[in-house]
Amino acid sequence: MAKMRTAVQSRSIAGTRVEIAGTAQTATNFAFSDPRFHESLTQRLRRWVLGTAYALRPNRIALMPRLVLMDLVRLFTPAAKRDELPDHPVYYSTRGLVGISNDLSVDALLANYRRGYFPVCHIGAMKWWCPEERAVIDPSRTHVGRNLRRLLRQGKFTITMDQDFAGVIAACAAPRSGKTPLTWITPRVMRAYYDAHKAGYAHSVEVWDEEGRLVGGLYGLAIGKVFFGESQFSAAEHASKVALIALHRQLAAWGYRLRDGKWMTPHLASFGFKAMKRDEFKALLDRYVDMPQKIGPWSFDAGLDLTDWKHERSASETTPTRTSLKVA
Repeated sequence: MAKMRTAVQSRSIAGTRVEIAGTAQTATNFAFSDPRFHESLTQRLRRWVLGTAYALRPNRIALMPRLVLMDLVRLFTPAAKRDELPDHPVYYSTRGLVGISNDLSVDALLANYRRGYFPVCHIGAMKWWCPEERAVIDPSRTHVGRNLRRLLRQGKFTITMDQDFAGVIAACAAPRSGKTPLTWITPRVMRAYYDAHKAGYAHSVEVWDEEGRLVGGLYGLAIGKVFFGESQFSAAEHASKVALIALHRQLAAWGYRLRDGKWMTPHLASFGFKAMKRDEFKALLDRYVDMPQKIGPWSFDAGLDLTDWKHERSASETTPTRTSLKVA
């Protein structure tokens, strides 16, 4: 799919080009006929085989009886109530299985994320989760190492927001080199978040190389002053890290108080994410999701300095106030 950027302004910030205004268009204005948002029969069969094998792994199989029971209960629930998730659920396993719902409408996504739920599913009806521990960070407290600061100054990448959401989510869903070709970002998930993007709630960060190729990025959902990260990809060394740093810098400038990373990983820990108990996380959501937010297309602020980070909190604090922002 040919991509065109129109009416775009850009400026160099600490060596890295950050586009600060503009509108992304495609030759077809993007239609769901795009093959990236569909599976072939072979791809679907592969996903079902690998998804079944994944569910039967020793650390997953304990949930199978509960999932079968949920499926049966859902089957005999009236259609009007079938896709409602509980307001006060019982959480199953440390991964926090909440329930099953195939409602991926924009309204359902927003309502369920506000309660701390998110969907992840390889096969079958959509499963929703709320882990026992959540990977979280105040964007203003992001740790940016010396090597990454140097990379940002070298000007190898151009970073944009909401210029190619479809391209980013498709790249996130694509098989990764050296890894099992199984993804939870299925066509229905891609279409759901693209709908949320068109509604102004889901956003992407794109990283382009010097030849104009999309080589990294991430996407997620924004509600109030909370950004819920979904996935990221990198086709060039450190490109996804650059996307994360740029996003967090802009979120801090806009007053976003919480960035959710779902399950904790060493990668997230390297940027300063901390594991937070479920109840604490949900309490923060109650404070922040109703704050005013930017609905609609996002772009970087003019003069934003991606390398200007201050660390003024002690490590024991879990919900910091924002540090002061300096812009070029």
